[in-house]
Amino acid sequence: MASAPSSTSDIRGTGGMHLPDSARHLVKILVTGPFGVGKTTLIDSVSEIRALHTEEQLSEASARMDDLDGVREKSTTTVAIDFGRISLPGGIVLYLFGTPGQERFRPLWDDIAYGALGALVLVDSRRIDASFDVLGLVEETGLPYAVAFNAFPDAPSHYTGEQLRGALDLEPGTPMVTCDARDPHSSIDALLALVQHLIDDPRAENR
Repeated sequence: MASAPSSTSDIRGTGGMHLPDSARHLVKILVTGPFGVGKTTLIDSVSEIRALHTEEQLSEASARMDDLDGVREKSTTTVAIDFGRISLPGGIVLYLFGTPGQERFRPLWDDIAYGALGALVLVDSRRIDASFDVLGLVEETGLPYAVAFNAFPDAPSHYTGEQLRGALDLEPGTPMVTCDARDPHSSIDALLALVQHLIDDPRAENR
């Protein structure tokens, strides 16, 4: 894989419906995290094609099954995948697969993760413990990953980076960034942190 681009300027929109002629490295990436953390929003914000979503309205039955603590305003949920694509300079094209965040969709995980080179794990600092199960799944698959704290307006600001890293029990080399999933440039920066991590990972030569 080529070196990750160092700037987000003029990245989004370099592609179109068809792959650009410059495409050399096609990379499957998981965008994952707990229910309501912003996965669909991030893929929407960066995709150069019309993103695919499999969202359904939350029902009373699903509300009894899913933990809505901290996301009471949420009215829809992904029930299969989100999908988007972004072309980066250097011929790198990321295929973004968003995963459902609820435990009841666990049987889909292995199928969605198959063939992925890495994962961007979105975390909500208002409910860090909601991310533990997803991080466990990512680590079980052996996928390299980066963590991005989605900057919700009412997210606590008093935690230090060291405290957040410790709360998630992250390895020292695991990238950890903050992003706003609504902002294309901020979201691209988070994806670039993951891409650079994949390039620097010693296992990259075997992928």
